[in-house]
Amino acid sequence: MGESRRVLAARLGAAVAGGVLLYLAFPPLGWWLCAPPGLALIVASLYGAWPRRAAWIGYVAAAVFLTPALAWVSTIGVDVWIMLVAVESLFYAAMAAAAALVLRLRLWPVWFAALWVAMEWARGLVPIGGFPWARVAFSQGESLFTPYAALGGAPLVSFAVVVCGALIAHAVLVRPRTGLLRGVPVALAVAVPVVALAVPRPPDEGRTVNVGIVQGSVPGRGMHIFGDEPAVVLRNHAEETKRLAGRVRAGELPAPDLVVLPENSTDIDPYTDAFAYGTIHDSVRDIGVPTLVGAVVAIGDEHRATRSLVWDPATGPGDYYDKQNLVPFGEYTPFKELVLALYERANLVGRQSVPGTGPGDLKMGPVTVGAVNCYEVAYDGTVRATVRAGGTPLVVQTNNASYALSNLPAQQLAMSQLRAVEHNRAVVTAATTGISAFVTPDGKVSWQTRELVADSTVVTVPIRTEQTIATRVGAAPEWALMMLGAAATVVAARRGRRADRMMGDD
Repeated sequence: MGESRRVLAARLGAAVAGGVLLYLAFPPLGWWLCAPPGLALIVASLYGAWPRRAAWIGYVAAAVFLTPALAWVSTIGVDVWIMLVAVESLFYAAMAAAAALVLRLRLWPVWFAALWVAMEWARGLVPIGGFPWARVAFSQGESLFTPYAALGGAPLVSFAVVVCGALIAHAVLVRPRTGLLRGVPVALAVAVPVVALAVPRPPDEGRTVNVGIVQGSVPGRGMHIFGDEPAVVLRNHAEETKRLAGRVRAGELPAPDLVVLPENSTDIDPYTDAFAYGTIHDSVRDIGVPTLVGAVVAIGDEHRATRSLVWDPATGPGDYYDKQNLVPFGEYTPFKELVLALYERANLVGRQSVPGTGPGDLKMGPVTVGAVNCYEVAYDGTVRATVRAGGTPLVVQTNNASYALSNLPAQQLAMSQLRAVEHNRAVVTAATTGISAFVTPDGKVSWQTRELVADSTVVTVPIRTEQTIATRVGAAPEWALMMLGAAATVVAARRGRRADRMMGDD
């Protein structure tokens, strides 16, 4: 016998409300406390449902959450935004179907949270390189749950937040035999964030480096960020670098040991264009220290690379890091022949980017920085490999110009906050239009720019070399949690089939 319309309406209402609350936890609002009750409502919408119904209810919850959370994609096109939400919501639907089974087991808050981690892992893997944006952990850039990042990275933070929400749902949905037992899940839900305070964190090591940050800004908006004036991005960042040098000479700012410019801080390849080379070299000589330049450079006749290029004031371009996690349809075109034939906008990609093959450990002055390029900050393995290679501080070069004043820059900054705690590293972010920032190793934003303005400064950045537990163990906690979720699903499915057979015999 099917559920009544009233029950179905209640499920849908809980799914919608849960999706809305989960969205509110993410920047730019950043009301992180909304995440656990939002997840509790999503659990409530699935509890007691059959897998098929749970799947489409989970899809509704995901669509309600992801539609505003990924609103920045609409800059590329409303159709792209809708398609991305539609595809990503399928992962939540599959998770919800499995959750309908594990919610019948004892200790189901743990199994549900483990399934959620597995779903986020799958989203970050497929299709076409995955899309790990809007993971629950990325709503917790600076919260009571954030310290878990130092123990098990972003997956453990997601797990902690989800299990807290599931425990809240358990307290409401499950009626124990005694009132005393009913308080247990509530106590555990409170304990989860409190226990995070006990996560061990490496101490300060007493070393610092002065880092200059340059945000040159660009004149255009949306898909036409460079405007109509040639070389404007290059000129803006060269001029802002010179302004920074002037302020240093005037004693307004301390002398930097190195300077960081954003991704795409030159819109002309300095290897092949004498004007671009001369403009960059002139500004770097003016500041007088190694400068990390973001450039798109030609690779052969048909390809390009998004490059973090160390520019020495005396010898010019030297060591470099090429971006590994490329943006599909932004830096390269999957299924190129078909997509180019169907969508005219796909031709805006131009030359197809090729990924780099190694971590971004780059020697600059007194330190080895860990270069991470924009989109890559969402990928656990890429950031971890850079830290393990010796990168400290982390330097995130980003070009958010197409998404200025959307919710993307704030979401990306929250990721940098989480990475700082995860790896015990300061994070310096240089963005073309904002948000450029300096994040301390404990995840606090010490300095940041406004959007759509040219700005620069010099910040004193702590140098940390000790690795956190999360850095050392890598993806092991994530795999352990995923195996827990898979095992619980198998057990629940077998019990369900056994129960079905017994009812058939009766």
